[in-house]
Parts: sequence; C-alpha cells; structure tokens
Amino acid sequence: MNLLTSPLLTDLYQLTMLQGYVDEDMHEDAVFEFYVRNLPENRGFLMAAGLETLLTFLEGMRFSGEELRYLEGTGRYSKGLLDYLASFRFSGDIYAMPEGTVFFENEPVVRIVAPLPEAQLIETRLINILHFEILIASKAARCVLAAADSAMLVDFGVRRAHGAEAGLLAARATYIAGFAGTSTVLAEALFGIPVFGTMAHSYIEAHEDELEAFLGFARANPDNVTLLIDTYDVHRGAKKTIEASRILAGEGIKVRAIRLDSGDLFTLSKDVRKILDGGGLTAVQIFASGNLDEHIIRELLVRGAPIDGFGVGTKLDTSEDAPYLECAYKLMEYSGKPRFKKSQGKATVPGRKQVFRQFEGQTMVRDILSLEGDVVEGKPLLKKVMNRGKKVAGVTVLKDIASHARMQLTSLPPHLQSLLTSPPYPVTISPALSKLKKDMERQAGV
Repeated sequence: MNLLTSPLLTDLYQLTMLQGYVDEDMHEDAVFEFYVRNLPENRGFLMAAGLETLLTFLEGMRFSGEELRYLEGTGRYSKGLLDYLASFRFSGDIYAMPEGTVFFENEPVVRIVAPLPEAQLIETRLINILHFEILIASKAARCVLAAADSAMLVDFGVRRAHGAEAGLLAARATYIAGFAGTSTVLAEALFGIPVFGTMAHSYIEAHEDELEAFLGFARANPDNVTLLIDTYDVHRGAKKTIEASRILAGEGIKVRAIRLDSGDLFTLSKDVRKILDGGGLTAVQIFASGNLDEHIIRELLVRGAPIDGFGVGTKLDTSEDAPYLECAYKLMEYSGKPRFKKSQGKATVPGRKQVFRQFEGQTMVRDILSLEGDVVEGKPLLKKVMNRGKKVAGVTVLKDIASHARMQLTSLPPHLQSLLTSPPYPVTISPALSKLKKDMERQAGV
C-alpha cells in the first residue's frame, strides 16, 4: 500500500458511516465546506494552499485489490460496501479559493458537491492536506512580510518537519507564500522549486584546515560557492574566505556568499561585512540561518543587519508558534436542503456559501459571507476547480500561484502587513444568510 495515495489513510468513522449510507441508499448530493473556525491568537490572516495537492489525490483515489482484501478480512464491512468501494471514483464538483489567497475565520476555503458517501469518504485526507499546507503557507507569508523584499528567504526545514510528506509539502507551501526556494531536493524534482544549499559544519570538521575545506568545497562546486564560516571562529572564517577567494579567483571560481548559522547574527553580520569589504569582497553576500522566524528576521533587518538572505527551518516547517488550526469540514446541504448544527462552540451556518471581498483602492477592507447566487457587492473568491471528478484546468504553475500570493499580501490592510492581529479583519454575514440561519433554527426549535 502506498502511504500517500491509499484511501485507507482515513478515520475509521468514515467507513462506518459509509456502511450506513450504502445500506440506506443515501446517494443524493451533499455539500460540505472546509473552513477555519478561529484564527490563532498570533495570526491576523491565513493563506490558502494545498488545493492542487488535494485535486491530484482525488483524481487518482482508488481502492486497490490489496486494500479491498484487507477490508474484507476485518469482517467489519458488508459485501455491498466492498462492492461500492471496488468501483469508487470521486465524481464530485469542487469550488475553492485559489491557492495563495488570504482568508479569515469561518470563510469556506473549499466547497465539495458530491454524492454523500463520496463527500464523506474524502474528509480525513482533505483536512490532512489542506490543514498542513495552509498552516505552513501562512507562517511563511509572515516571514515574507517581515523580510519586506530586503532579503531572500529559503526553506531549510525538511530535516525537522513532522515526517517526509510534511517536509516536501512545506517546500511547496513556502514557495507559494513567496520564498525563493528550498533545500529539499525532491521539491525541485516534483514541483520545479529552485533548490539552494551550502555545506554543513561536518565538512569543515572533516578537514585538517578550514582553508583547505573552503578550497575543496569550492572546487567541487564551482558554480555554488557559499562558505560556512562559523565552525570555529567567525572572524577568522571571514578572513580565510578572503584568502580562499584570492586563490580561487586564479582558477576562475567565484565565492558568492558566506553563511552564519549561530551566535549574535546582528553583530556578527556587521563584523563580517566589514572584514569582507576590507578584503575587496563587496559582492560576496551574507546568508544567515539558525532557529529563525518572522520576528527575528524583522528585528535584524529593521536594525540594519547587512544580511542578504535567510534560511528558515524548524520554526517554519513546524509552525512553531501556531502548530495547528481549528479547521472543520461540515455538511451544509443534503438532498437539496440546507443543514446545520447547533453544537456549543461549533455551530455552523447552513447553505452553499460564497465569500465576497470588498476593496478601497488596492486594499481589501471587508469580506461578506453570503449564499451562493446572492447578489453582493465585491469580488467572489470561490471558483469552480473540479467538475465531475476532473480538474477544470491543467496543473497550475507554481510561479503563477506565488505571483497571486504576492498580490494578496500587498493588498492586506497595513496593520496586517506589519504582522499585527488587531483590529481583526471584518467578516460579516449577509442578510440573506442570516435569515436562512434564523429560519432553520426556528424550524428546528433551537
């Protein structure tokens, strides 16, 4: 079984509900919506991501013979359900915000319209994919805003991500948000994302002399010479960079950058810039890494640290300060009738919904949540992306998604661009949607 494509990567209750739906012949169309109930305290906005990953999964979703034999062997499922799963193909329609779109709490990011068993079965993997990529893209977007076009950002987090798929999809999500690339080689092979890399301290330590290590690495990688200078002493490493550069220049090899991975990055970057400039290496850039996040990046750049790029790893790929989102996938309509729940703290708003975004000039100022088909001033955000189980368009180019994300970030209100979370961005419910909600609550006697 393939971990990343198996439909068995799901919660048991999806299959137990399917058993009931199939037994009761409940195959009318259902409408489910994926949304985030509340923003984390330290997030003023979120960024949509993971849609292409989801659509690709759904197009290929199949139960293999091995998986069906496993299910039969458990003795939990009827022949009717096993026959249904044997011929399962997702045949629904999907409406979604384009990847890279910023959004806010209680706004549907993805709407599924499909026969009830199909729409139910995909829930677990849908949340699993969208939750993670949104989480990381949103954290990365904050880093991009902090860098404010003053420094290049690279994803360095695969080694500390929560699993192989997380490391790979983090590279995709960070690129969408505006990172220049990643250290993850597979992300280049699968997604075409630019890869960046330098050297580890072990390379320096394996050599008897730091200068010898610099020269050996440069000769092995003549088009990608970035030297790690803080293995022993940063100032001495900077001076040896000058010495190595002079030797390599005679061989036609150019040192492009140095990397700092520890210590007081502000003071050290200032010192190193002075040493390099004094040695004639004014074009050599300074790249920094080591437990960075948006707050550290912003502080360094505001203080005037001469850092040209940052490798952001652990705190990014784990979304360290907000490691989860309170996201949900809820039934909003079945068999042509709106549905809702009144659970305390988890109540839903019934009906097929659309998000309308209003602007003043180029700045977004409010969103209005209303019923699909309602006439509301503003730009509708959800678009049809899958028709009867097939993508409406081909594979989306990541560069285009990243360009869309950049435009979204520049259209945020100034305080959200400054990483503030207050005042919250206004999201209001239209009169039509409010009326539907009240009417259904009255009919249900709640």
